[in-house]
Amino acid sequence: MSKTPPKEENPLISIMLNVVIPVIILTYLSKDKYLGPLWGLVVALILPVAYGTHTLIKQHRADFVSIIGIISVLLTGVFGVLKLPPEWIACKEAAIPLIIGLAIVISLKTPYPLIKKILMSEKIFNVTLLHEKLREKGNEAKFEKRLVGLTWGLASSMFLSSALNYTLAKIILKSEPGTEAFTAEIGKMTGLSYIVVMLPSMAVMILVLIALIKTLTHLTDLKMNALLAEHLQEESPEPAEAMETVETDPDLDA
Repeated sequence: MSKTPPKEENPLISIMLNVVIPVIILTYLSKDKYLGPLWGLVVALILPVAYGTHTLIKQHRADFVSIIGIISVLLTGVFGVLKLPPEWIACKEAAIPLIIGLAIVISLKTPYPLIKKILMSEKIFNVTLLHEKLREKGNEAKFEKRLVGLTWGLASSMFLSSALNYTLAKIILKSEPGTEAFTAEIGKMTGLSYIVVMLPSMAVMILVLIALIKTLTHLTDLKMNALLAEHLQEESPEPAEAMETVETDPDLDA
């Protein structure tokens, strides 16, 4: 019997609470006649922090990347409330993905490489079967060696994100901290970051994932469908299985 996959968060709700609603609050409701710059910033940042905390509690696990994300949002709020110069926010925006990238690389020296947690998730791959096949083929050492290159590829997406985050913050944040204009600029930066920063970074991550899949198929002699977690295999059965069903159909034999 197939293992029921854990319930995933709704991506639409995630985007609404982490991006769309905060951007609307920062851009429009932070004006003096509504919430004002300070409370507009506080209310806008409460949503992603509350949602991120709720997700961590619901999943009963402490996810390194999610925790870093929550800390990042909290720091934005603290910097805004303290009216620190825009340079502080620019450095913070660059530092968060930089820390994640360095953690990915450093984790290679530990028994728990982050690339396995991020990309080789049991939600995507049949991890148990993959390790069995690697052991059976005697390719465990080869896989670990190739994992080093893939790790640097994954880390590079974080380093790219760091550079783009800093550049975007320097370009957009021009007004005096604590003002209505500055709060609106934070909203604009938040919205644009999902296009200017996330799309290039996601493109690099997808290339790394494709390279990982090619490596696994080569070292295990498994086809793409066999690599996937069971619940994904059911959604995309092998053509050979479909052919077998047709060939054994009694109506066709008649």
